[in-house]
Amino acid sequence: MAKAFQKIYTQISQITKATCMLKAAGIGYDELATVDGALAQVVKINGDEVTLQVFRGTEGIRTNAEVVFLGKAPALKVGPQLAGRFFNAFGAPIDGGPVPEGEEREIGGPSVNPVRRKQPSELIATGMAGIDLNNTLVTGQKIPFFADPDQPFNQVMATVALRAETDKIILGGMGLANDDYLFFKNVFSNAGSLDRIISFVNTTEDPPVERLLIPDMALTAAEYFAVDRHEKVLVLLTDMSSYADALSIVSNRMDQIPSKDSMPGSLYSDLAKIYEKAVQFPDGGSITIIAVTTLSGGDITHAVPDNTGYITEGQLFLRRDTDIGKVIVDPFRSLSRLKQLVIGKKTREDHPQVMNAAVRLFSDAANAKTKLENGFDLSNYDERALAFAKDYSNNLLAIDVNINTTGMLDEAWTLFAKHFKPEEVNIRQELVAKYWREDETVLDH
Repeated sequence: MAKAFQKIYTQISQITKATCMLKAAGIGYDELATVDGALAQVVKINGDEVTLQVFRGTEGIRTNAEVVFLGKAPALKVGPQLAGRFFNAFGAPIDGGPVPEGEEREIGGPSVNPVRRKQPSELIATGMAGIDLNNTLVTGQKIPFFADPDQPFNQVMATVALRAETDKIILGGMGLANDDYLFFKNVFSNAGSLDRIISFVNTTEDPPVERLLIPDMALTAAEYFAVDRHEKVLVLLTDMSSYADALSIVSNRMDQIPSKDSMPGSLYSDLAKIYEKAVQFPDGGSITIIAVTTLSGGDITHAVPDNTGYITEGQLFLRRDTDIGKVIVDPFRSLSRLKQLVIGKKTREDHPQVMNAAVRLFSDAANAKTKLENGFDLSNYDERALAFAKDYSNNLLAIDVNINTTGMLDEAWTLFAKHFKPEEVNIRQELVAKYWREDETVLDH
């Protein structure tokens, strides 16, 4: 709403598919405005010439449209009342509840000064062995899921939200189908976990440009709980490919020259300003970011996953294991670059050795499968490796498995004893002596 005596401009000099240009004084970058009632934002200032990006597009806007500047950038009211609520890209409630009270803070601020950062050192457990056992997450980390569009990545994100041992979960949904939005809402409500989950949602029915506000809204809320309340916060962003597509739409409508894969030349910095908000504070508060990046035809070289890989600290790959008919976290293509900070330190001593042995044996099974597909005879070891791989995928790597870290390690030892001799597993003798499951049935070697 325009304030009393607020100046109204009615002389637009240029209109493109997404923007309009006019002369105005005393205007700030990122400031919000209305153009004939349609919400817009300042994206460029050149002297007294101001360019506004109209969120719904400029169709139907006239050169004499009424333009009113609101005197502020997009902001979010932060406070304890955010918990358990669903909001749109502008921070307005979409769950039928009241507007929360709190301090209004501009979104999209700078990343945390490195001086205020602490080396990440706390484990975030998700109950998924494909993550906790092989690619352990650490508070303050930034890591994406790379997944094909038909993978159940939103179900995985919801599962992580419910299982993660954190104080607050903040979901940023971009370009969600209504079914996905209702899925998140129902899952969180039915699990009785709404009191620690805050959701910012842009659906496919909303203007794509509004997706650009979602990560900043989510991270502004995260900074409040991490900095002001010293809480451990996990931010889930899905889908960053939708975010990048919105960047591309805006860039093209503003007639900017596209870079690789029709993405804007600013893609790297646009992604980095989001991911670099991940931080561990010395006083215990932290922001950890897990994001989904959907792949087009599995293309890992596309500009979005390519730039994401440079910025983040690893990646988690989802794929369907045809041997068990379930989706697993792929141990070969997944990587957590910070896991060494916690495995064997915040988890049991045998964690690093068990992790390495299991992946090596899984690799042996992959080699055996190649031999089988090419018509070569399999050795007894090959057959046992294949049997192990099927159990390993079904009992540990599948995304529907929910088990704590100690249970994961015990299950891995059980599978080792079921399929191999101690010397074939290649784990330090003192750990074998302590953890080998002699009571398990061992195949006839």
